[in-house]
Order: sequence, then C-alpha cells, then structure tokens
Amino acid sequence: MTTVQITYVGGPTAVIELAGLRLLTDPTFDAPGEYPVGSRKLVKTAGPALAPAAVGPVDAVLLSHDQHPDNLDGAGRAHLAQAPLVLSTPAAGARLGAPVRALSPWQHTDLPLPAGGTLRVTAAPALHGPSGSEPLVGEVTGFVLSGEGLPRIYVSGDNASLGLVREIAGRHGPFDIAVLFAGAARTPLVPDAPLTLTSEQAAEAARLLGARHVVPLHFEHWGHFTEDGESLTKAFAAAGLAERLHLLAPGASVRL
Repeated sequence: MTTVQITYVGGPTAVIELAGLRLLTDPTFDAPGEYPVGSRKLVKTAGPALAPAAVGPVDAVLLSHDQHPDNLDGAGRAHLAQAPLVLSTPAAGARLGAPVRALSPWQHTDLPLPAGGTLRVTAAPALHGPSGSEPLVGEVTGFVLSGEGLPRIYVSGDNASLGLVREIAGRHGPFDIAVLFAGAARTPLVPDAPLTLTSEQAAEAARLLGARHVVPLHFEHWGHFTEDGESLTKAFAAAGLAERLHLLAPGASVRL
C-alpha cells in the first residue's frame, strides 16, 4: 500500500502527501496575536513552524471551514488564492468563490493521481460543538480520502461529535489513518461544552474508526484550547491505544 507523509505546520495546518499529491489542511500562517471573531477575540500563542514558501505548492486544500481565524487566517486566505483547488463547505464556497469546490456531506470529488487512478475525497459531516450549536458556530466539514491501493484517511476538521464519528466509521471504516482535530476548545460563544474533541473523545474516535495511526492537529497554539499534547498522550495510554498515537512537534513529519 502507498505510504503517506504528514508534516505538521502548526494549529490545524498540515501537509498530507500521498500518491504524488500534496494536500494542505486549514491554512493558518499568521503571527501570534489577537484575532477578532465578531465581538470576541481569539488569541494565537505561537506562529507556524513553516512559512507558506516553505510549504510549497499544493494540489488541493482541505478547508474544514472559513469563518474562524484559527482555521483560516489572513495569510491562509492569501495562500488559497494560489491553490488550484479548495474543497470545503457550501457556505465557504458562497463566501469565498473560486477556487472553492463545495461539497455537502457525503458528496465526493475525484482527484487524478500523477501515476494514474484517482483519489476520492468525500465530505464527512462535522459538528463544531454540541447539538444545537450550528447557528452559532456555522457549517463545518471533515474529509475521507480513499482510492484503490491507497490508505483510507479521515480528516476530522473541527468536529466534536462522536455520534458523527460512529456514522463515518460505519459508512467508510475501518481507517488506516485518522487526522483528528482535538484540544477540547472552549469559548464563551458556547460556554457549556467543548467545540472540538477532548483527548478522551479523540481516543474513543480512534477506536470507533479502527484507525491504525492517529495524527492529532489543532490542540495547541491558541488560547482557547483546554487540553494539550500531554493530555492526548495520557488519554491514548489509558485507552490502550498508545502505539497508534503520533504526536508531532511543529515542523516534524511522519511516514505511515
């Protein structure tokens, strides 16, 4: 089976390389500082390990959503303009226009591979908080990557629902690799529940998905995360899944 290389840039941003394609998740390249979201502010505590020039050209961007600066910032928006294709939500497509290709839940598009064949990218449903928070947090998507002779990969985006993870696993599992956005994000917008997976939920998601490898993203570098790499390590160990977890340092890569 084709190997995959994942390079962690920082926050929700990573480069996934497989079968000759380079895919970029949620581009965020701005410096640390305060970033407004409506009347509120999110605080970025660390910049990316790699600048856009160091990331280099990509074949497509997997954009979970465009409405929050911790998933798409100013420099990330500039980077989108250089991308040949951006896959995201219908709401993002309406706001951003070309080169966004909108995918509703369970819709897919096929990307040609340099050596022949295709990579299928399927939009996976996501819920950025507890049930009922959709009008507050907006539309979000995850992605399933699949193809003949290719590893099956799930990229969660900012999903906080294990129920949706269970549904995705039932439709498309088991998975070889799960790229899980974690960190148990909390903001005053939805004060009573996390907006992304907790560390324990990430471990349970790995079990539900049957994922042989898990690469966490979006659990550090912003002030609204309440759980970090250490809590992920503990949660996966407690679940008996320590060997599946690949906790990358910013700028580091793993081949799977």
